Amino acid sequence: MYLVHARLESDEHAELPAETVSLVMRCARPDEHLQHVVMHSNGPAGPVLGLFLLAPTLKEAEQVTAALCQRALDRNAELRRFRLTSCGVVVPWSYYERLLQSASTDRLLDD
Repeated sequence: MYLVHARLESDEHAELPAETVSLVMRCARPDEHLQHVVMHSNGPAGPVLGLFLLAPTLKEAEQVTAALCQRALDRNAELRRFRLTSCGVVVPWSYYERLLQSASTDRLLDD
C-alpha cells in the first residue's frame, strides 16, 4: 500500500470543501484500488489530499493518484477552482535519519 500526497492550489487560496474526501472516493474506479483518503485543507504549501491505495509499484500509485484527483477536479463543480500541482510519496527523512543515528551509536558502543 502506498500513501501518495496530491497537492492542490487555487488562485483564491480557497480551502477544500468539507465533502472533498467523499467526492474523490466516488470518482475512484474499482481497478484503482483506492483504500482511503485524508484531507489537509490548510497545509503549509496549500491543501493536500493523502490517498492510500494498493498498487504494484510506486510509479503506478503516483499515476493513479494523479488521474483520480484530476478526474475528481473535473467532475465536481465544488472542486473546479482547484488545480493539481503535484503527486508524490513523501519520504519520512527524519525516520531514516534517526535510524542511521541509532545504528551509528550502536556501532560505537560495540567497538
